[in-house]
Amino acid sequence: MQLHETAAKQGHWLFRWRSFLPLFLIAILIPGFLQFRYPANSHFNDSCWEIACLVIGFSGLLFRCFTVGYVPRGTSGRNTTGQIAESLNTTGVYSMLRNPLYLGNYLMFLGVIMMVAVHAWWLPIIFTLAFWLYYERIVMAEEAFLSEKFGETYKSYAAKTPAFVPKFSNWTKPELPFSFRTVLRREYSSLFAMVSAMFAMEIVGDLVIKHKLVIDLPWLVFFLISFVVYMSLRTIKKKTSWLHVEGR
Repeated sequence: MQLHETAAKQGHWLFRWRSFLPLFLIAILIPGFLQFRYPANSHFNDSCWEIACLVIGFSGLLFRCFTVGYVPRGTSGRNTTGQIAESLNTTGVYSMLRNPLYLGNYLMFLGVIMMVAVHAWWLPIIFTLAFWLYYERIVMAEEAFLSEKFGETYKSYAAKTPAFVPKFSNWTKPELPFSFRTVLRREYSSLFAMVSAMFAMEIVGDLVIKHKLVIDLPWLVFFLISFVVYMSLRTIKKKTSWLHVEGR
C-alpha cells in the first residue's frame, strides 16, 4: 500500500473518532498545569490573559458560524461513519480555503490550550503539531473521496484554493443567504464545549495556585449562560422544527 493510501486509510479511522480528540489533549495539559503560574504573579494579569484566550477561541467559533451559516444541505456534515457529500461547495468561505471548519476547530482548541500556556510556551507548539498530524490524515481521506466523486471539478477547485490558510482574494459570494437558525442548530454544542473546557481550565489553574477550590463569579455566570443556551437549543432542536431550514 502506498504511503498516501495508508495515510488516507488512517484518516478514515480518525474521521470517525474525531469528536474524541479533546480527550487526548489531557495528556499534554497535565505537564502544563504543573508549570502553571499567574502572569507576573498577578491574578489581574491572569484575567487579562484569559480574555485574550477567549478572543482566540471565539474567533474560531465565529469562523465556524460564518461558514455553517451559508452552506447548503449535503456539505460540511457531522457524519461519523464515513465521508458523505451530495454536492461540492466552492462559494462563501469555501472559496477562500478548503477546510474552514477545521481552521475554526484549531482556533477554538488553541484558545483552550493557551489558558495554561503562560509559562509553558511549548504547549501551543506541541498542540499545533499534533493537530496538524491528526487532521492532515482526515483531510487526505476526505480529498481522496471528493476527488473520486467529483473528479476534475474538485481537482480544479483544490488547485486554486488553499487547504488551511484563507486566500481572501478568492472570495466568491455564497449561493445561499446566511441562515442564523442553521448556525443555532449546528453550533450550540460547540459553544458549550468550548466554554466548559475553559471554565475547567480556570478552576484547575486556580486550584494549582491557591491549593483550594475557587470559582470566579464571572466564569460561573458565563458557564451557566452557555449551559442554559445549550439546553434550550437542544430542546428546541429535538422537540420542534423551528431550527430547521429548507435546503440546509
